[in-house]
Amino acid sequence: MADYLTEKYPGTGGTIKECPEDFRVEEIPLYEPSGEGEHLYLDIEKNGMTTFDLLDALAKSLGAKRQEMGYAGLKDARAVTRQTISLTGVKPEQAMALQLDGITILGARYHRNKLRTGHLKGNRFVIRVRNVGPQALEKAQETLHVLQMTGVPNYFGEQRYGVLGNNHLVGKAILNEDFSAAISQIIGDPTAIRNVDWQRAAKTYIEGDIEAARRLLPRGMGNEDRLLGKLTKGCSPQKALFGMPHKLLRLYLSAYQSYLFDRIVSMRLSSLEILWQGDLAYKHDNGACFLVTDPAEEQPRSDRLEISPSAPLFGYKGTLSQGQAGILEESLLAKEGLTRDSFRLARGLSLEGARRPLRVPLGEVTTTAENGNLLLAFSLPKGSYATSVLREVIKEA
Repeated sequence: MADYLTEKYPGTGGTIKECPEDFRVEEIPLYEPSGEGEHLYLDIEKNGMTTFDLLDALAKSLGAKRQEMGYAGLKDARAVTRQTISLTGVKPEQAMALQLDGITILGARYHRNKLRTGHLKGNRFVIRVRNVGPQALEKAQETLHVLQMTGVPNYFGEQRYGVLGNNHLVGKAILNEDFSAAISQIIGDPTAIRNVDWQRAAKTYIEGDIEAARRLLPRGMGNEDRLLGKLTKGCSPQKALFGMPHKLLRLYLSAYQSYLFDRIVSMRLSSLEILWQGDLAYKHDNGACFLVTDPAEEQPRSDRLEISPSAPLFGYKGTLSQGQAGILEESLLAKEGLTRDSFRLARGLSLEGARRPLRVPLGEVTTTAENGNLLLAFSLPKGSYATSVLREVIKEA
């Protein structure tokens, strides 16, 4: 992803996330709790922890059943985030009295149903960019104006690919049934690893001493430890790999879906707003897609950012575009040595597929210069990432 939609506009330079307070996220709810029902909706601000860490802490402290807890979306760990969590068996006054490091309960209201993934309109962001270059405010305003007019490239981006940037390669190896390669990617390329102990373990694994590699793994790598443990006990690579948590295996597979989608965004980056005959256009108001048979007739709606071209999150049931757009999608699959049926997997790991817009609208934009830093505020629809905006504004040197 070396190119930018706003290539003609210079970047501000700078760095983000030097501390959690530099990156603030707040969910935009899809609906407000009704005040009735068995599910207690907690509005929470968390600092420096994952959503899963938050759920575990709440379950332990409030005695709530973890499997009955719900959330609308996952939020960054290295950030200050506001999100809603639902749970049962807890009274509002009990939740409001809770005092935990990094967690503040802002409100508690009842609702009839459990909060489900995707039950949000989007997210608001307030992000501090430090160490920016000269005329950063003007540069940011120019870039953000273009993005407001044309939409933001809907990249998943680097956070989807894990700390080593290779989660998608694990997913690809699983789809290709190359389980040894998948394990090698999980243990990691020593040249990409910064942690000295982990790096040493990865080198030892490559040399073939699995038991020694396991002993060298640093604390906190329990999944990798169990994976190597199964190999030392004589399990096949396939059996060892599929012994890993189901949620983690699906993460690897979805990362590969994301990688293929990002490839198509890059291929169409210079004309994300232009509809092609055969495109499946995405309606931003309700998420439905329809086949474009007359691009000239539909283009004004795209110009108004009511609709956008879409690309697949490939799966065994997912619909592909027709015409030139379909050829692009089919050729990418063929180049990867896959068919749609490749995404039909055993053990509940099959990926059905979906469509995702190539771009998304950017809303509620403000920019402020503050003591040599930039403060950027904006909103994005659910499922889209602030890093897609930031990469356009900052631009790597």
